[in-house]
Amino acid sequence: MKKLLFLGILFFFISGCSLFDGSGQMNKNAEQLATQGASSFVGENYQDAIKAYTDLKDWYPFSRYAILAELKIADAQFHLKQYDEAIIGYESFEKMHPRNDAVPYVINQIGLCWFNQIHTVDRDPTPARNALAQFRRLFTQYPDSDYAKKTGGNIKKCIDNIAGHELYVANFYYKTKKYKAALNRYEYIAKYFPKTEQRKVAMNKIPECTGLVKKEQPDKE
Repeated sequence: MKKLLFLGILFFFISGCSLFDGSGQMNKNAEQLATQGASSFVGENYQDAIKAYTDLKDWYPFSRYAILAELKIADAQFHLKQYDEAIIGYESFEKMHPRNDAVPYVINQIGLCWFNQIHTVDRDPTPARNALAQFRRLFTQYPDSDYAKKTGGNIKKCIDNIAGHELYVANFYYKTKKYKAALNRYEYIAKYFPKTEQRKVAMNKIPECTGLVKKEQPDKE
């Protein structure tokens, strides 16, 4: 038992120090780490990819591979569904490299991070709102990019989710006989969500709600 324990500890130290020489310096160059990161990423070993790219960024910050490492770390986090971390990484990349050709891709990825967190209409619509903001920003700033050209469907889904949430809340107010609050929501939907199914429902509800509100607040003579 003690022998097995000793061998386990020995293996831990050998494997843990395999990247470094006796002086504590990295014994792999930037290109080797980039290759290792790429190989792990393609193999969907995203944690290993993050480790390789992080070592690359930390040990060779001025390497021509360093910018790639920043982006691929965020990509790996995206695939791991670590969306908060991925968003931070993408936003940092855009801030540090605003003229890089990858920026349209980065904006689209930020949008997808939020898009992939969209819930049903009875839940908080913040992910849909944030995703919509990013997709619209992409479409406005880079209308000719391939990513902008493909974002129409996602924009529609975001709008549908937000409008669906507004209608869900409006209907809740209506069912609980809070007709003034319901009317305000229906009118909001009618004004800000044209060409949606939710608007059609809201338009049908507005006259009824208006009448009910008037009954609750009769004119004073």
